[in-house]
Amino acid sequence: MPGNVPAVRIAFGQSFDVPAGYLNTASIGIPPKVAVDGLMEAVRRWQSGADAPGDFDADVRLARKAWGSLIGVEESAVASGAGVSQLISLVAASVPDGTRVVTAAGEFTSVTFPFASQAYRGVTVTEVELAELPSHVDRFDLVAVSVVQSADGAVVDLESLREAAAASGTQVLLDVTQAAGWMPLRLDWADWVIGACYKWLMSPRGAAWMAVKPETLERTVPIAANWYAGEDPWAAVYGLPLRLAGDARRLDLSPVWFSQLTAAIVVPWLASLDIEAVRDHCVGLADGLLVALGLAPKGSAIVSLDIPDAAGKLAAAGVKSSIRAGRVRLACHLYNTAGDIESVLAALRD
Repeated sequence: MPGNVPAVRIAFGQSFDVPAGYLNTASIGIPPKVAVDGLMEAVRRWQSGADAPGDFDADVRLARKAWGSLIGVEESAVASGAGVSQLISLVAASVPDGTRVVTAAGEFTSVTFPFASQAYRGVTVTEVELAELPSHVDRFDLVAVSVVQSADGAVVDLESLREAAAASGTQVLLDVTQAAGWMPLRLDWADWVIGACYKWLMSPRGAAWMAVKPETLERTVPIAANWYAGEDPWAAVYGLPLRLAGDARRLDLSPVWFSQLTAAIVVPWLASLDIEAVRDHCVGLADGLLVALGLAPKGSAIVSLDIPDAAGKLAAAGVKSSIRAGRVRLACHLYNTAGDIESVLAALRD
């Protein structure tokens, strides 16, 4: 029904005010009620001038540690920023002149544009088909790719990529924005791992993180160096000399407070869950939809459909989706139900 109103759903121990038919987490995740309550309380404190800047430092630390847990790295290896492109730009500005980068055809541009913008010093970016990416790694210096593709939910073969990169010495940058939060991940082998908060991590846009291998950190230039990246941020506010943190915090950006506060509520909760159970729930719904439509399951929480008039039919039925690369994109998260899938099927059969 058009104009679906939110109804409380209980998922993995949390309450969500999610409208029926909301299948657009790949664009914007819906926060649990506890996170909304925490954010609203923070706004009320802001309104009355009750907070000091340092009051948010604990949230930054908690969100950093929890995000690292989601991808299998230590807190000390994680830098905190504001967006994927901002963090990837640190990498792009750090690679040597003439670096050869390989990526997936149709990759999200926040992954590729930072490198393409370095063309003036000989950095090149080559696109290949995602399924063929591991076989091309040995001809390049760096591979930059999303673990799950934004446009259609295709999943990179991480094991083949890891093996190919290890054999050739090629550095690896992974974007987990469309993967962390529903997919089990252990990515301590990658040189850089980047992810944003506002999709599957269900927090306001404005927080992102980058894990950096210790041996790669020294080659990553802190071009956005600022007081918050100091060894002791509150003692690095004024004056020289440069005094940055010794670990990945040297790449930190001054935090977007409310985004970090909300992430500090949601991400630790996600990290505490049985992520394989979350994956099975999300992928089960997505693959169930594909099978019901006579299509092959893909093993992803994101579904991309090339069906005539699908966007209009879904919108008329009150199903929230998005259009990416000319196709309808649907995303199943932990708060979605079989009823959401039935709404899609009913709309497409009309």
